[in-house]
Amino acid sequence: MNLDPDLAALRPLGGYFVLRTAGAAAGPLPTLAQAYATMSPDVCGNSLIFRVGKVADSLRVPEVRVAASVAHLGLAARLWSVALGCAALYGRVPDLDPRLLHWDADAGTPDDLWLSEVRPLPGDAQTLADVVLHGHLDPLSAALRAHYRLAPGLLRGNAASALAGAARELDRWARRHGRTDTAARARSLTAELLAHPLLTGAGSLTGTAFRRRSCCLYYRVPGGGLCGDCCFTRPPRSSPQAPSG
Repeated sequence: MNLDPDLAALRPLGGYFVLRTAGAAAGPLPTLAQAYATMSPDVCGNSLIFRVGKVADSLRVPEVRVAASVAHLGLAARLWSVALGCAALYGRVPDLDPRLLHWDADAGTPDDLWLSEVRPLPGDAQTLADVVLHGHLDPLSAALRAHYRLAPGLLRGNAASALAGAARELDRWARRHGRTDTAARARSLTAELLAHPLLTGAGSLTGTAFRRRSCCLYYRVPGGGLCGDCCFTRPPRSSPQAPSG
């Protein structure tokens, strides 16, 4: 099944999976390539720093590194959802080159993305790794590490957790609609991707349940509690040196 220009098959899956494809709608919004490359301290000219600040304000969290982790996890979830959803439903993925993907850093959740051109690629695990891990999460993590000193293990855990979450939602949808082939493909691709050198060791997958080995720091958000795949069984005492991977 070929990709259609509007990626319409993603729409029933929900907001994290939907991708706008009208290039004109992106208007003056920056591309993700610009966001990854521009890590100056000028908040007005830096969409990534702006996004982290917006998340911090929204969550009322005093620690900017917590907001940076949550922002990273949200964007990773969007990218994995689009890529894995297309691979499972179409057997193909769109080229998500950061130069083609526009981002509204001032939008709510989930992150609002526009793809200026739909270029089909194979839907295998290696292509998904190239498109998402190497194309986005590598440069995104490097930018966030440089500015917010997030631990590599935390970011690797976020990437794996976001993938597992996308797979879990896709599996639920597929089973509800009798799409056992889609569910099986999503599980197979997810298992292959979690064995990738950039994700291996980030956690353990049992069926569709994932348990990560690092903490995303969400428990430090006021009233946040623990995520469903957290490495902790109860929130640790808050401290500046709480384990994060």
